[in-house]
Amino acid sequence: MRRPDPARLVVLGWRVAGRVPGPVLRGACTLAADLAWLRRTGGVRRLEANLARVRPGATPRELRRLSRDGMRSYMRYYGEAFALDTLPPAQLAARVRATGLDWLQPRLDAGEAIVLALTHMGNWDLAGAWATVHLAPVTTVAERLRPEELFQQFLAFREGLGMTIIPLGDGGGGDVFRELVGAVRTGPRLVPLLADRDLTARGVEVDLFGTRARVAAGPAALAVSAGATLAPATIHYERLGGERRRAAGSPWGVVIQFLPPVTLPDAVARPDRVRVLTQAWVDAIAAVIAEHPEDWHMLQKVFVDDLDAARYAATVAGERAGAGSPTGAGSPGAATPDPTAPAAPTAPSPVETP
Repeated sequence: MRRPDPARLVVLGWRVAGRVPGPVLRGACTLAADLAWLRRTGGVRRLEANLARVRPGATPRELRRLSRDGMRSYMRYYGEAFALDTLPPAQLAARVRATGLDWLQPRLDAGEAIVLALTHMGNWDLAGAWATVHLAPVTTVAERLRPEELFQQFLAFREGLGMTIIPLGDGGGGDVFRELVGAVRTGPRLVPLLADRDLTARGVEVDLFGTRARVAAGPAALAVSAGATLAPATIHYERLGGERRRAAGSPWGVVIQFLPPVTLPDAVARPDRVRVLTQAWVDAIAAVIAEHPEDWHMLQKVFVDDLDAARYAATVAGERAGAGSPTGAGSPGAATPDPTAPAAPTAPSPVETP
């Protein structure tokens, strides 16, 4: 029996989810999560391995329970994303609670653009839709996916939420990076980039949960190149109750934490600025992941110790030889694109490189 095409299933989900009653959709997503968890798919095993880094003292039983909660959170994201374009404005407002607006809102009001370093947590599409309505225009990037039908559906979905999407072409990201720099310089604007995983020669190696990991340099590189503020942002789920639950039409909402901007010490040399800024936002986000590990949707390898040693050595050697600079995706070792996630852009120089 031929296995269903995951890309076609994603397109189908977008087309039908908005017509399904909320409780039925949430139940179906929970069932799908539990089935994947019980089958111990490769993604589930990788999730547990990553969670073991976050919670090194957890017992095997505790990790299994945490991974089950993680899969439910992950599938909840998909169910919500598929139906997001049918969500009434009042429900959108009720489902989101934001912190950190005390520093963010005055900067946006003053016409400033803010680069946000995001991690794969909670529901970033819900957060983006809310921010577009309640804060400022949102500009981000999208990697071109195959089949083309999936990419066009994805593009229409995000643009339908009010975001400006810059497609990352097959030939590289230099033009994309320049567009992002231009967008930052036309503020006020939010430029969120998912950046907590990049195994290519263009990634930046950082300390994460006591070991080494490879993340994207995009947010820091964009901030350095455009002279923009860089801030980490996280998104996690919270249970709703009472009037807010009724207004949201869901038992779940999300909390967006706009963490304080990261800054460079005065003595940092220009070639080191991207690396230092990247480590700073990773440190800030790691603390939130540790508080809400079930909402970190990391079902792929991210830690250096988990990689194939020979392949990773070749990647690093290519970087040192100038074959790659710390950019986004597209070199050996890159993961299969997540059809729901914007890719980090690439750029042409060692400093201006996400």
